[in-house]
Amino acid sequence: MSIKCAFLFPGQGSQAIGMGQDFFDKSSVAREMFAQASERTGIDFERLLFTQNDDLEKTEFTQPAILLVSAIAHRLFEDATNIKPYYALGHSLGEFSALVSVGALDAIDAVELVNLRGKLMAKACEGEDVGMMVVLGLEDEIVESLCRQERDNGLKVWPVNYNAQGQIVIAGYKADLVKLEPILKEAKAKRALLLNMSVASHCPLLESAVVPLTQKLSQMLRDTFIAPVVSNVTAKRYGTKTEALELLPKQLVSPVLYKQSIAHFDDEVDCYIEFGHGGILKGLNKRATSKPHFVISDMASLQETIAQISTLE
Repeated sequence: MSIKCAFLFPGQGSQAIGMGQDFFDKSSVAREMFAQASERTGIDFERLLFTQNDDLEKTEFTQPAILLVSAIAHRLFEDATNIKPYYALGHSLGEFSALVSVGALDAIDAVELVNLRGKLMAKACEGEDVGMMVVLGLEDEIVESLCRQERDNGLKVWPVNYNAQGQIVIAGYKADLVKLEPILKEAKAKRALLLNMSVASHCPLLESAVVPLTQKLSQMLRDTFIAPVVSNVTAKRYGTKTEALELLPKQLVSPVLYKQSIAHFDDEVDCYIEFGHGGILKGLNKRATSKPHFVISDMASLQETIAQISTLE
């Protein structure tokens, strides 16, 4: 029986200057994908990723940059092995990278798509002082209850990323998040830290982005899935264009059920392979699974992952 691998793809927060450089330097496939992505979007990805700049932290640039590097890592792995995903899962933006890995999106189409997604998210938050806050050490139900209680008091705050046991992210107006901080601390949160984010992801503040994203998705999605993708919205698998068109726009305004997704399907897979920079999902998965977790972020880790997976088969 062949090995069952879950393919994982990171989202915003995994970006860093220099990511993808080793792929670019050593792979003609990577250089070609950089050129195609730059031509399609008008973004100079070599400048964006390989020189010091402030643009990489802007969501309209962050999203396509992360997806491009993840797609290159996956493409090089795919070219070197015959291993297909048992299922694919991405964290937020990473769900679009997951769709590339199962054949439901072309990689360069996806770069263009998430560039638009980032622009729509930024526009939805334009002129608003919004942000996101990570909370450590509280049960989900406590955070949910406190946010609900404070929304009843007029604050705009929502739990949006269920990352790991004891780690949840809240989005909303920055001033309201600041007001919420001492309430969380009083409830015995170990930490409540504002993140370096200029948008409030996965909450009702992004409602204006839903329709235009849906329109672009309908043009680009294929009805060809070589494996299912796990939805951030439902923590369940889907495998058709119709389902994707329903779920991906909802993802903008719905919480990311990452830890629930891992829990639902952990017993079905032998290992996890994370494609892209940072190994952030590996860090989250340490709390949720004992299965092997490989990260492909450069050519050395690509070869190391292939070698180690061969010992599992």
